[in-house]
Amino acid sequence: MLTAMIVGTEWLIEASGCETENLRDIDLLSALFQRLINELDLQLVGEVRWHRFPAPGGITGFALLSESHLACHTYPEYGLATINLYCCRARPEWRWAEALRETLGATNVRVRTIERTVAEEGLKLEDSSLVAVAHQS
Repeated sequence: MLTAMIVGTEWLIEASGCETENLRDIDLLSALFQRLINELDLQLVGEVRWHRFPAPGGITGFALLSESHLACHTYPEYGLATINLYCCRARPEWRWAEALRETLGATNVRVRTIERTVAEEGLKLEDSSLVAVAHQS
């Protein structure tokens, strides 16, 4: 029997319906990064980098982690934040929808989880991404 080993998990998140000013607030986004890093017991390497684009643009943030990386891009003109977290070590599920509603005012949060694998030669892997969509009621 051929097997595959998971070498990492990647979360791709889209939070829409966010409050415009929250998507332009580096302090708020920095606090969100810190909460995520603390609650998932991630190891930050160096300092988080932030870049603010001219209005009406948003913010890009990037954290280098010993586990890999955490990135965020905001689009205030669309009420959208996108987040990418990649970890080479297993992590518990995180409450993305709850955290992004609280922090950014998101009304819809979509989380896609992708397991990165290495397989024995010849093993064909199907896309095993899982999609969870949460809507505010």
